Amino acid sequence: MNDNHTKKILAVIPARMGSSRFPGKPMALINGKPMIGHVYERVSQSSELDITAVATCDCEIFNYIESIGGVAVMTSAKHERASDRCAEALIKLENNNNTTYDIVVMVQGDEPMTHPEMISEAIKPMIDDESIQIVNLLGEIDDVFEFEDRNCIKVVCDLENNALFFSREPIPTRSKVNNITMQKQVCIIPFRRNFLLKYNDLKPTPLEVAESVDMMRVLEHGYKVKMAPTKHKTYAVDTPEDLKKVEKYI
Repeated sequence: MNDNHTKKILAVIPARMGSSRFPGKPMALINGKPMIGHVYERVSQSSELDITAVATCDCEIFNYIESIGGVAVMTSAKHERASDRCAEALIKLENNNNTTYDIVVMVQGDEPMTHPEMISEAIKPMIDDESIQIVNLLGEIDDVFEFEDRNCIKVVCDLENNALFFSREPIPTRSKVNNITMQKQVCIIPFRRNFLLKYNDLKPTPLEVAESVDMMRVLEHGYKVKMAPTKHKTYAVDTPEDLKKVEKYI
């Protein structure tokens, strides 16, 4: 339960077994524990949150989260975007708990290095400024290999740390990166409740589809995405090779 403000904040971790790049990824073991277990336990440690839940369409994930005493919500198997799954889970949890949440923090189920403080970093801009509708955490890219990796979503920002563009390609241009910090999206994404529902009513956009990046829908419809730098170093798991690397860090 948060003690620092009056906002009711829900964290939703979308997870499914059918990843095209790494089938069964949420239940892949990291040091003997399913990856989704690492994510759930780390997010749940945040003092900012009123509740943490996993949203899934797979009984294997649902049953595992319940077996460790967690909260799980069954959602449709038809969702193509993680945000759609979070929106469905939000409505179900509000109905079940007879409450309305102010902020929904989407934490991707492939971020097992999530630190509880990262939740605080992500929601702070929203707590400080009521006009901000959505935030993404912003991480630094360490090396050219990560910069070239299509699984790493790169981002460039304006002078006020609003996102200008997200891409799986190396941005900014390779020839200038010695003078500009290479940065990436870290998938801890707070939405204001009503904006999450509005986002899911917006039509998918050309660059969202081309890049396969949800946030491009926000930008293409003319809204801003505030980027909040994190001091924590994390790596997402997109492949079995990533899993081995993350296991060493954890």
